[in-house]
Amino acid sequence: MKIALISDIHSNLHGLYKALETAEKEGVEEVYCLGDIVGYGADPGPCVDLVMRYCTASVMGNHDEAIVFGRGMDVLPQSGQVAAKHNREKLNERQLEYLRNLPYMVEAHNFTIVHAAPMNPHLYTRLESFFGTVEQFEHFKTDFCFIGHTHLPAIMADKLGVTRVRPGNRYLINVGSVGQPRDNNPRLGFGIFDTDSLQYKLVRIPYNVEGAADRIIEEGLPESLADRLKVGK
Repeated sequence: MKIALISDIHSNLHGLYKALETAEKEGVEEVYCLGDIVGYGADPGPCVDLVMRYCTASVMGNHDEAIVFGRGMDVLPQSGQVAAKHNREKLNERQLEYLRNLPYMVEAHNFTIVHAAPMNPHLYTRLESFFGTVEQFEHFKTDFCFIGHTHLPAIMADKLGVTRVRPGNRYLINVGSVGQPRDNNPRLGFGIFDTDSLQYKLVRIPYNVEGAADRIIEEGLPESLADRLKVGK
C-alpha cells in the first residue's frame, strides 16, 4: 500500500491542493498528516476541511495547539502569533473541534506519526542532529517514525552513516513541509511510503507560490510570511 505523509501545511491551500493532487496521481491509497495544518498562511478553514476529508489520521502540531488552546502562543515568532490569531478567527466551531481532538501520536501499518519527536511529543522538540535523535528510537515501537516540524526533509537511521531506507534498520524520517519549505527550495515537499516494499521517496514539486503569497497579503497578514514562500526559508 502506498501512503502519503504530509506535514506543516500551515494554511497554504495552494500547496495542499497540489500535494493531494500529486498523491492521487502517484497511486496513493491513504494520506496521513503530521500536524501544523494551520498557522502562518491565509486559508485555515479550507485546509482543515481537506485534511478532514482526505486524511486517514492526523496528529497535533504546535501551531494547531496554539490556535485552539493558546498553549505555546508566546514562543511563536511575532508573525506566527499574528497569523495564529487570524487563523482562529477564520475557523468555524466544527473545524476547531477537529483540531482540539487531534492526538499527539498515531501508529499504523508499522509506522508511527508524530509532529516533532516521539519522546514527549507534546513538547515539540526540534531534531536536527544524529546525536540528538538517537534517544528518540526508544520511544516508538515501529520500524518507521515520520515527523515534520523543522520543515527540513531528512532521513535518520538508528545507525550512523545510513542515509537511505533499506531493510535491517529503523528510521526516523522528516517528510518536509507542504506549506512552508525552509531548505532554500520553494517547492513543496511530502513523503510517499510503500508499506509492502518499504520504499520511501521524498516528493518535491512546484506549486502556485505566487497565489499562496497573494492570499497572505489579501488577508492582511505580515508580508514576511508571503516573501518566505518565494525563497523557501
